[in-house]
Amino acid sequence: MDMMNLMKQAQQLQQNLKSMQEELADREVTGTAGAGMVTATFNGRIELVGLHIDPELITPANARMLGDLLSAAVNDGLGKAKDMAKSEMGRLTGGINIPGLF
Repeated sequence: MDMMNLMKQAQQLQQNLKSMQEELADREVTGTAGAGMVTATFNGRIELVGLHIDPELITPANARMLGDLLSAAVNDGLGKAKDMAKSEMGRLTGGINIPGLF
């Protein structure tokens, strides 16, 4: 393989990566806890973009449980967002794991 061809392939991969990152920014996944009483929505950039708490949970008596449900929903959403990004990157790289991408 000549160097020019290798450079073209690297540029194409870079363009595809940028395109995929833009696409992922528009996609969302939602983590849930407490049978949907708490939800955390993330985009494909692994950014929290929404948080919903059922108003019935917001009482002093439920403070500890609410904290646990928030943590569970956020962790569920984070896991789903990471899996989505990893899956898309796998499509782009042909299944080759490139450290640092996701």
